[in-house]
Amino acid sequence: MKETKKENEDTHERVFRDRQYQVDAAIVRIMKARKKLSHALLMTEIFTQVRFPAKAADIKRRIESLIDREYLARDSNNAQMYNYLA
Repeated sequence: MKETKKENEDTHERVFRDRQYQVDAAIVRIMKARKKLSHALLMTEIFTQVRFPAKAADIKRRIESLIDREYLARDSNNAQMYNYLA
């Protein structure tokens, strides 16, 4: 039985949403362990932990989302460094 176009779009949306949660969880796990990390090292760690091909732009959006939700903060002396808050 073949998926309809609507079912296919719904499936892609659900997968995208699930992957966002997986990226959020990976970022929080990494930052909880490291407390302070540069953007480049955080991106490298995320790419090694997630089990799907993630886009850098999507990960950047997830980092910004975590900053907005006060899980992370940018370092006041270096904008390329993140501090874990929670």
